[in-house]
This record gives sequence, structure tokens and C-alpha cells, in this order.
Amino acid sequence: MTIPNFITIFRFLLVPAVIWALVTGNKEWALVCFVVAGVSDGIDGFIARHFDQRSELGAYLDPMADKLLLVSVFVVLGYMGELPLWLVIAAVSRDALIVAAVLLSNLMGHPVAMKPLFVSKANTATQIVLAIVVLGELAFAVAFGPARFLLVVLCGLLTVASAAAYLVQWLRHMGRYEEAGS
Repeated sequence: MTIPNFITIFRFLLVPAVIWALVTGNKEWALVCFVVAGVSDGIDGFIARHFDQRSELGAYLDPMADKLLLVSVFVVLGYMGELPLWLVIAAVSRDALIVAAVLLSNLMGHPVAMKPLFVSKANTATQIVLAIVVLGELAFAVAFGPARFLLVVLCGLLTVASAAAYLVQWLRHMGRYEEAGS
């Protein structure tokens, strides 16, 4: 077990803390926990890369922790009426479809190597910024106005673009096996 893996597990433990803080009305703590989770993500990645502590377990745990945090926060913020439901549904559906595609590929004996695409990284970064903006608005009773609206639109566009890019990549991957089997 590496230090980055312990940090990632800590990030998993922060997810219920963020959600609890949100649903109990302690928005300041929700923001603090979310930011701490984000900083810990950067720290574990830095340690893994610069101190040769990459691991197979970490390669699976790290994106799972990130997605669990973002999906959970998006769902709760959607439930609270702070994010549009269409965006929450799009973000959750995208992640569910990616997981389903990977599982199906594995079950069919054609595992797909999931490498994050640039559009996916941009999507995740936009989701993080949007979550921080909304949590910041709630914690400090401020309004970012048009910036928040633009982030919602950008996040929606990147979510659709990312889902489409992964779908095309997956279809090509699976198509190679269909052609070889014919």
C-alpha cells in the first residue's frame, strides 16, 4: 500500500463528510471538505509521479474516488435545486455508460484500456470548478451570476462531447473484434 493510495482512501472518506455537511446545511464545511478532497487528489498524484509510487490499485482507486465525489455532490446539489436536473442526469448517465461499457468489454473478453481523453479531463475540471462555485455561493451567500450559468452550459456541452468521444472510442474497439470474428 502506497502513500498515494492512503490519500485516495482518505478522499473516499471525505465523500460522506461533504454530503453530510450539505444535507445538514453546513455549507462552509461542505466547501472545505470538497476543496480538501481536491487538494488531496493533486497531492497523491504528485507523490505517485515524483516518488515512483504509482500502483495498479491506485490507477483504479483514484478515478473512482474522483467520480464518487463529483457524482455525489452533483446529485445532492441537483436535489437541492442548485444545479439543473438535466445536467445532473447527463453527468451521472455519462459516468454510468462508461462504467457499463468497460464492464461489458471485460465480460466479453475484450478489455478496453481506459485512458482519459482531453475532452474528459476538461469536463472533469469544469465539473470541479462548477461545484466549487456553487458551494462557494452557498457557503458565503454570494452570487457569481452569469459565470455560474456559463459554467453550467460549458459543463453540459463537455459532458455530451466526452460521452460521445468515449462511445466512438469504445465502438471502434469493439468493432475490431467483430471484424476479426467474421
